[in-house]
Amino acid sequence: MTTKFETAITSWFAANARDLPWRRPDAGAWPILVSEIMLQQTPVPRVLPAYRAWLVRWPTATAHAQATPADAVRQWDRLGYPRRAIRLHRSAQLIVECHGGEVPASVPALLELPGIGSYTAAAVASFAFGQRHAVLDTNVRRVLARLIGGRELATGSVSAAETALAESLLPPAAGRRAARWSAAVMELGALVCTAARPSCASCPVAEHCAWRLQGSPPGPRACPAPRYAGSDRQCRGALLAALRGADGPLPAGQLDACWPESRQRSRVLAALVADGLAVQFEPGLIGLPGEYHRPDTY
Repeated sequence: MTTKFETAITSWFAANARDLPWRRPDAGAWPILVSEIMLQQTPVPRVLPAYRAWLVRWPTATAHAQATPADAVRQWDRLGYPRRAIRLHRSAQLIVECHGGEVPASVPALLELPGIGSYTAAAVASFAFGQRHAVLDTNVRRVLARLIGGRELATGSVSAAETALAESLLPPAAGRRAARWSAAVMELGALVCTAARPSCASCPVAEHCAWRLQGSPPGPRACPAPRYAGSDRQCRGALLAALRGADGPLPAGQLDACWPESRQRSRVLAALVADGLAVQFEPGLIGLPGEYHRPDTY
């Protein structure tokens, strides 16, 4: 079964894969780590310009470690989930302090870096170092749920059974075959076996798909996403945009214009401080973490 699926899916991948910079043979471990952090909960089209700009500014972990957390938050801009910028910056510092500036190759060492969970550690070890690990992102889980499990969607968190299935389908540890297989299944889920409108006619393994052979029964529907307008997420974005746009820490009163509802603004600002995305340098003075502050200037 492994060889049958591997041949069909990797052949399709060779002919149809997107030319993404982190997939190129010369992509090093640091660029791959950056891409994996950015791709967490963020689609490829939004990541591409941010990824390129990040690596122009910080081509190595050592270069990024010399920046400030404020630099990282500003460079992250509106990519979303900005705590990733803080964690990536801290990871760069730990890579320098503990690993001589080189991204570690082992999954246990990668898991010790901030913001890196089991998926990201497996992805970096696989794609950067050619190791044999099951790489289970949303796309891979959906493909395997349909192809093998006969279900429209994978639900909940990754189970032990899912991991065991993914590991059983990995090609033998020879060269970078396992990494290529994982990238190919991921791409199939992104381009063909999509969540809403799968293109079964274009799928290289459609004839073997358990879900399709059962008539493509619908699975449970996901709950609608919470409304964005007026939400704490929108408020966080407005406050962070003001802090990023300033040359240094701001008097808290200057943030009043960013959001009209004072109680929500205060609550969200306190959450930003708790998350390490903002710092109260002194009463009434707020800035990004790591910003140089001279009290006599304000």
